[in-house]
Parts: sequence; C-alpha cells; structure tokens
Amino acid sequence: MDALTTALIELGVPAAALGSGALYARAKLPRTYWATVGLPLTVHRIRRDYDNVMEACGLTVEPSFWRAMASSATNRPARPAMPKIRSITASSTGLRIRLRLARGQETADMLNATERLRHAWGVHAVYASEVKPGVVDLRVVGFDVLRNVRMPRRVTAKSAGLLRVPVAVRADGAVHYRDFRQVPNGLNLGANQSGKSMFTRNLIHGLAAQPVALVGIDCKRGVEQRPFAPRLSALATDPGEALGLLLALLVEMDDRYDLIRAHQGVPGSVAAEDVTADIWGLPAKVRPVPIVVLVDEIAELFLAAGKADEERRNQIVIALIRLAQLARAAGIFLEISGQRFGSELGKGATLLRSQLTGRTVHRVNDLETARMGLGDISETAMLAATRISPDMPGVAVAGDTSGRWSEIRTPYRSLSEVADRCANFVHLVPPLPRLAAFRPQIASAAAAVSVPPMPSAPPVFAPVPASE
Repeated sequence: MDALTTALIELGVPAAALGSGALYARAKLPRTYWATVGLPLTVHRIRRDYDNVMEACGLTVEPSFWRAMASSATNRPARPAMPKIRSITASSTGLRIRLRLARGQETADMLNATERLRHAWGVHAVYASEVKPGVVDLRVVGFDVLRNVRMPRRVTAKSAGLLRVPVAVRADGAVHYRDFRQVPNGLNLGANQSGKSMFTRNLIHGLAAQPVALVGIDCKRGVEQRPFAPRLSALATDPGEALGLLLALLVEMDDRYDLIRAHQGVPGSVAAEDVTADIWGLPAKVRPVPIVVLVDEIAELFLAAGKADEERRNQIVIALIRLAQLARAAGIFLEISGQRFGSELGKGATLLRSQLTGRTVHRVNDLETARMGLGDISETAMLAATRISPDMPGVAVAGDTSGRWSEIRTPYRSLSEVADRCANFVHLVPPLPRLAAFRPQIASAAAAVSVPPMPSAPPVFAPVPASE
C-alpha cells in the first residue's frame, strides 16, 4: 500500500504541476502555451479528424463519375470529395492551411463554414481567403491576438517600404499596413479614449524613419503633434494657420504638376517608357519628396462662429477637397482624424469624406458615427465597430471602399517614445521652401523654460483684517 501511495505521489505531483503550468501559460502566456502545447495538439486534431470535420461542416461534394465507377468496380463505397490539404504552415499565433477545393466548391463555402471549423478544431478563430481560383488559405488563430497585441519584431525591423507602414495587428494574426501608395487618403474616426491618437502615433513612428515630409494640422493648440515638431516640415495649430498651410500645399501641388508637365516635354521628345503622369515616373534626382498631411480633429476646421469664420471655413474645405481629389499624383497624401465626420459639419463634408478611401473606425458612441465611416463598406463592419469594448483601446475596424475589412489593434506607444524617434530622424526633414513659413520652431535646451519643483508644504497666508 505504501509503495502504491508513493508511486501515485511520484506520478501525480509532476502531472499536477504540468497541468497547472499549462493552465497558467494559457491564461497569462498565450504565445508560449500555443508554441508548446496548443500547436502540436491542433495539428494532430486536424490531421486525425479532417475527413469527419469536412463532412460534418458540409464541405464535401459528390464524387466524380469516374471515381464512382472505380469504387463500384472494386465493391467499395464511393467517398465524397472534399478539399485537399496542400500545406500546413505554423506561426507564433496560429496556422495557415492551404487547401485545394474540390470540383463544384467555391471560396464562399469555406467562408460560411469558418465558425463551424473553429468549434470543431477548438481554436480561437478561423479566417478564409482566396489565393487563386480553386485554392484557399485557412488562417487558424490559436488565441486572442488582440488581447495583448505585439508587433512581430522582424516586421518592425524590416519596414515594408516607402509610404507603407506596419501600424497594427489584425485579428487573424497578420500585420495591418497603412499603404499610402495604394490608398492615398484615409479617415480615422473614434470617440475619446478609443485609441485614435495611438493609431496616429504608430503611423508617425513608422514614417519618421522614411524619406518623406510630415505636415501636421492640430487645432488643439498643437498639444497632440507639437511633441513631433523636430520631424515635421510644417505645423498649424489653429484654423487660421491651417488655411495658410493648406493654400501653401496647393501651390506646392501646382509646382509639382508643372515639373511633371515639363518632364513630359514636347510630344515625341521623350521616350514612351519615360512619359509619366505622376511624380513616381520622374528621375530620382528631380523627384520631389512625398508629403503626408496629418489632420487632427477635422471638425475644428469645419466649425464657424460668424461670417468671417464662415468664409475661412469655406476656403479650408475647398482646399482639402482639392488636395484629396488631385494631390495623389503630386505625392501629397491625407490622413484625417476626428470623433465624428458627417453631413452635419456642413457644406463639403460629405464630398470630402467620399475622397477618403481608407477607413479606420475605433470605438464609437453611436451607430450613426460608425455608419459615416463604414456604412458604404460593409454593414457587418459597421456593426462590429459598435461592439468594441471600452476596455480595449486601440481596437478598430479597418477597411476600404472595395468592401474588404478586418478588425485590428494598434500596439501601445508612449508619447515620449514617438517624440524621441522624431528627434533622432530630424536630419530627414526635407527642404520645402513653400512650407518654410510653417516650420515649427524647436526650442534649444539652453532656452528651455526652467520649472521649479513643487514645494513640500503649501504656502501660508496670513489673514489681513478688513479695512474700515
């Protein structure tokens, strides 16, 4: 009996320790748990039950005529045809399963079955996407990657190229990029404390190291963008300055179009392969630097308290619309942020919004705000934006007017981290004479204001008798 008890203790204590460690890792260290326990178990489960799962999820079709004939000739039942696994690739967050669809199947069949596959395989989520006709990728996510978001280190180290910045992680574990070459203009909506500013910080953090000009418009007296002043080519902190800056950008745009037209020359004088209609076809030695305009709280530029403000507002709106419509080929791009952006802002708001192809909507306070950003993309995306929890700042729904969308979350970056990065890359600020008047002044360390420390005790005020 003593020997049996000793054996049970020797076996049970390590097993209990391993079980407790696995449960702790699953709750607190999901990446470690997935790499050590979840990944091999999931692969084994998929391999073992694949045929049964495909049949139970309705992902089988009748066998072909020749296969049925062959089965009949051998007196064996004909098995239904199903997608075939071509490869399984593991990652730090899940799996990628590449499938060859059976004849008669389409990508929509896999999209409709993702929720059933999630339950059958016991994973956090399953996403389907078409690679080419007849080939589909299933991205299996082992845990909630948005709960404790972390950008892959190798993606951060190898930034994806000029004007293409990794800014967030998608719910399927992939990296979400803000690519200005593909989507020139974007709209970033969200309520207070929703993570809207964090998205902008990640964007500036990525662009600061690239040979681009950054222009800021921050009508909150510059409190959001002033810390990034060393890397900014121009900064406007009130509507009056914003109007002057936008007009200067229009002049810069016209200058760039004159440069493109001059390069085209007389018809026949330039080789056909060298003719271009944008700055990217110009020779590198004459190509102007791209400009990214970051607008914070767009509503401040639309508000008007009187007749004078109304005239200024109209000029600002016209300038923004012209930039959104025409400036892409000149290498000028817009990223506009706000809490709300609808027709109630007045004339021109809807027209400007229609030019902002990229949409990122964080947590919003009402359905109408979500409709402003995502209503013309997807009804499902619009509803997803209204269900974002307040305790998950940085979570957003990102999409474009093609109808594609995904749930993302930006990693946390402190203001000081982004400010230090901007200071480290101050040498990349390009000379732009048209915008020189709006270049923010950088105070030197010697001229910095000295703030005395807070006294340890409150001041003592002696009472003074009232005079007769």
